Amino acid sequence: MADFVVVIPCRYASVRLPGKPLLKINGQPMIRHVWDRAGESGATEVVIATDDQRIAETAESFGALVCMTGAQHSSGTERIAEVADIMDWPDERIVVNLQGDEPAMPARLLGECAGLLDDATADIATLASPFATRADFESPNCVKVIRDDRGHAIYFSRAAIPFARDGAEDRARSVALHHHGIYAYRCGVLRRLVAASPSDIEICEQLEQLRALSLGMTITVGIPSERPGAGVDVADDIARVEAELAP
Repeated sequence: MADFVVVIPCRYASVRLPGKPLLKINGQPMIRHVWDRAGESGATEVVIATDDQRIAETAESFGALVCMTGAQHSSGTERIAEVADIMDWPDERIVVNLQGDEPAMPARLLGECAGLLDDATADIATLASPFATRADFESPNCVKVIRDDRGHAIYFSRAAIPFARDGAEDRARSVALHHHGIYAYRCGVLRRLVAASPSDIEICEQLEQLRALSLGMTITVGIPSERPGAGVDVADDIARVEAELAP
């Protein structure tokens, strides 16, 4: 597997949980836990990308490399693309996008995601698992992905796809996979992505990976060796993550 770097995009503003990266989990700020997971992954470099001085100062206090970015970004992908330019990374450099609210992401899955780019036909790599429950499959908060026979994404949706005609609900749930929000891409692909305008299907579903499919890019989807824990979206998630990370 080729070398890879990890970038953790972080912002202070959050509609449901302001200041989320700095919230304490087992006595440490959440961003510290995410940085620890990235550091355990075998990455050659880990960068925390933010536009907020409070996050930067906290990250630097525990020894993290911080890259200050602009405040105009509407997605983590855009923020990571700015980091790639600031760091002058070549187009062939592999970058893993690890969200700053994923403190329970198993470290080895970062390498698994990056390793999927050994597939020379793939532009982007990501991970997805079988659905654990019917409720998750039907929830618009759980993103579904359908793959072709080569493991490449056909479509991502918040809707319960594929449609279960004539009572084929069990088959539909076995076909769809529950998408995890972790990506690996080469910097050249990343730069092409952020240079393009949002596609119509991206705007409809509010899923930025649909821009890549609209551009004709190939997204390879791997099933991880273990199912990652859910990220932190609301305050009630803190207790769950603390239990998951407890020694």
